[in-house]
Amino acid sequence: MAGQMTAQMRQCIDACNEAHSVCEQTMVLALQKGGALAQRDMMITMMDCADMCRMCSDMTMRQSEMARGMCQMCAEMCRMCADMCERFDEPFMRACMEACRKCADMCQQMASAR
Repeated sequence: MAGQMTAQMRQCIDACNEAHSVCEQTMVLALQKGGALAQRDMMITMMDCADMCRMCSDMTMRQSEMARGMCQMCAEMCRMCADMCERFDEPFMRACMEACRKCADMCQQMASAR
């Protein structure tokens, strides 16, 4: 993965940073709303997703040897978070779902790149 930063790498980094930010914002809004939106499992999933997106972005930026594997894990985590968010009819949950799906797609492309 070492070498010049490609457009695909930049897009993956941007998608990871966006998903990280949106997950963090969504956690706050979900906690403020309370109820089913603030359940422990939901909070843990969003926290894990936010952390994984940040780590994936960092590893891709520095072109770590482990970045491809991290991208694969991040794609899986983002799909999990998106699926969870999809269950709720709230605009902020839909925004999180969309950011996570985009990140999952970009990370999957990076994980599969040769």
